[in-house]
Amino acid sequence: KQRNELFRLVKEKGFDQVVEEVSYTWFNRLIALRFMEVNDYLPEHIRVLSNANNEFKPEIKTRALDLEDPHFDKKKILDLIDKNDDEELYRYLLLTECNALNDILPQMFEKIGGYTELLLPYNLLKADSVIGKLVSDIDEADWDVKSEGGQVQIIGWLYQYYNQELKDQTFNDLKKKNKKISKERIPAATQLFTPDWIVHYMVENSLGRMWVEGHPNDELKSTWKYYLEEAEQEPEVEEQLKEIRKEYSKLNPQDIKFLDPAMGSGHILVVAFDILMQIYESQGIRPREAAKSILENNLYGLDIDDRAAQLAYFAVMMKAREYDRKIFSRGIQPNLYSIQESNGIDDSLIDYVARGDKKLRSDLKTLVKEMKDAKEYGSIITVSELDFDRLQERLNEIRNDSILGVEEIDKKIASLVEIGRILSRKYEIVCTNPPYMGGSNLDDKLLYLVKEKFSDSKSDIFSVFIDRWINNLGKNGYQAMITQHAWMFLKSFEKLRLKLRDLDTINMVHLGARAFEDIGGEVVQTTSFILRNSYESEYKSTYIRLVDVNSAQEKEREFLKLEKRFIVKQTDFLKISGSPIVYWASSQALKNFEKAIPLSEISRPRVGQNTGDNERFLRMWYEVKYEKIGFSIPHSKLETTEYKWIPYNKGGNFRRWYGNFDRVVNWENNGREIKDYAVIRNKGKHWSRYIQNIENLCREGISWSDIASTRFACRYLPVGFICDVKGSSTYPSSEYRLYLLSFLNSCVAIYYLQMLNPTTTFQVGNIGSLPFIFGDSERVSQLAQDNISLSKEEWDSFEISWDFKRHPLIPSNLNKQVRENYSLKELYIEWEIKSDKRFIKLKKMKKS
Repeated sequence: KQRNELFRLVKEKGFDQVVEEVSYTWFNRLIALRFMEVNDYLPEHIRVLSNANNEFKPEIKTRALDLEDPHFDKKKILDLIDKNDDEELYRYLLLTECNALNDILPQMFEKIGGYTELLLPYNLLKADSVIGKLVSDIDEADWDVKSEGGQVQIIGWLYQYYNQELKDQTFNDLKKKNKKISKERIPAATQLFTPDWIVHYMVENSLGRMWVEGHPNDELKSTWKYYLEEAEQEPEVEEQLKEIRKEYSKLNPQDIKFLDPAMGSGHILVVAFDILMQIYESQGIRPREAAKSILENNLYGLDIDDRAAQLAYFAVMMKAREYDRKIFSRGIQPNLYSIQESNGIDDSLIDYVARGDKKLRSDLKTLVKEMKDAKEYGSIITVSELDFDRLQERLNEIRNDSILGVEEIDKKIASLVEIGRILSRKYEIVCTNPPYMGGSNLDDKLLYLVKEKFSDSKSDIFSVFIDRWINNLGKNGYQAMITQHAWMFLKSFEKLRLKLRDLDTINMVHLGARAFEDIGGEVVQTTSFILRNSYESEYKSTYIRLVDVNSAQEKEREFLKLEKRFIVKQTDFLKISGSPIVYWASSQALKNFEKAIPLSEISRPRVGQNTGDNERFLRMWYEVKYEKIGFSIPHSKLETTEYKWIPYNKGGNFRRWYGNFDRVVNWENNGREIKDYAVIRNKGKHWSRYIQNIENLCREGISWSDIASTRFACRYLPVGFICDVKGSSTYPSSEYRLYLLSFLNSCVAIYYLQMLNPTTTFQVGNIGSLPFIFGDSERVSQLAQDNISLSKEEWDSFEISWDFKRHPLIPSNLNKQVRENYSLKELYIEWEIKSDKRFIKLKKMKKS
């Protein structure tokens, strides 16, 4: 029977998916057993994986006859002991313990007896088995709830590193094969364990703030290490804030609904549980009663990943067990769910549940439609406000039916009703670390939904989460998130910034890179922020700037010092085109944005060409016949030139004023081959999507590399170049050209570019938004011309330049006859060191 069930699932889901599901099911169970035995939470108080000395000698095997739970068959135990079959005895005890725990933790320990029992590994008592390693390789103290962060850290890190191999494979497929991230891979690809101090910052400044704003309590607030006091406000703003606090004062602890819509392994929910417990106790409510109320009334969580939901459920239940020893026997189940989809629920099932009730049928049909493919979309799904109470009543009625399959019907519909209720309701607090996944990585279904429903935030899933969940905030409710910081600056997020302008930013910790210990370099640049669903135009927000702090631990220390703090009004950002969140800008810089004109009004920056296959269309200039390269071709002659190759500006390394000219592009017949290929890439449409700004090809201008960071380098672009997308350019008139080049190469431009886009890629929109003030052009232009000449002389001193004449180490007074008789383009240099004298031997290069 078990084997047949296994074969059916393999056929239905695929071999790899079944292997993965069984693997994480047992992984989660073993984590749970280890955690519970170390903290003495098991009902029998007998260890299952180790003994009291933390040795890999399972106590449950040596004390098998002491087990009182009726799930254990004493006769079978005695029989296995008589046979001296330790392996089979331990398998039986382990499986039975998991089944017994189903009574108290049903979402973690689902009933075993099906195919998962068949696939429990053998040889479990060997020292190098998964259980042996679990006991020996991880310190027992790391499992202890009394250790600092013990519970949260161990569950979260185990979950993250369980996924690491699959995550690496997913991104490798994406990079090398352009294989989009499927719904099965989304959890692994996006899982990132949030540092504990950042979680505390988010929860203390949202949940904690809401409570103490309405119920002042300095003693309570003093225990919150990462709580930020509100900036001092103007009198009229303070009056408006008093009204908000008056609303908060009406709240009872059980009124606060706290949601994590991407809960992962439950880190944020566990920290919220502790803060809520403090709030309840401050109101004189006993911990045992508070724990029950928190599970039933306060905490809500969703995740797309079944295994994550199991771990979050377990983590929250273990937290409740800290405060109430009998919580397992109370039959309470928290409001935490793995999102399920309605696929497979047909009209006949809907009709059976509705039983002629038209309104009920309509609501259920709507819910089934909106939850279709829900595993694909997760908690960005928008669910209508339906009569969920009536739906729940009907399910309770159906449970009394005696027809075959009623349990399966209940299971399918009941979870949809609860998940739909969570997705549709309003919350006082929405707090999460959402998944980070750019639009180009999404598969077709998810991409379509994002574009259709979230056009203001479609560039990344993290921004979609911001957009989606501000709509489910109650009046004066808080949104607390940690996301990538791109939404603060990039033009693609401008509409989202304008939308968020209608909410007050209470405070923000701008983390930058290296906020996560296990992610190095500049890969993930983050910010964490607290928004309130209210709007005061003159509200002053607090910003902590940690982008220049280079380690995760140091960022926490610098945060606590509160030295890198800025107090800014949100309306100040409106002075800059695109409204980037440049809280660190000086007052003079903001004034310059108001009085200067955007650079684009002087000379509009242009994106270069995207050939789609540089290996096919580009060459280094010395790889082709020199006679076929058309140097200094003016724009007016480009269409008719007979040269096959045209100099191509591809950006290149950091270099100012002149240079990085080493490539040519196949522009034969006015770029016919490239344009034909662009039509194919554009699925038959015109080539102009990829081959752009034709009117500026080969014109004199200014160019830069789009990859920058803290340094930005611009170069003079002579007549006769076609520019690449990585070597964007602008074409000012001769009046402005040298002055504008000087401005772009100055520290002033860098200062403003770091405001407009502090990422590794400066885009043409950022350049065009720079505030430009035309000044002493004659003096500045002369300095620019001198710099161009010096840079050109240096560039031309090496063989990489097509204007190379003489190596700088060759004496200028070299024998005149040698210089006249041999073209230096036909010579190469050998160096020999003999008796501290240097000899230059010039040899005529062979024609080959």
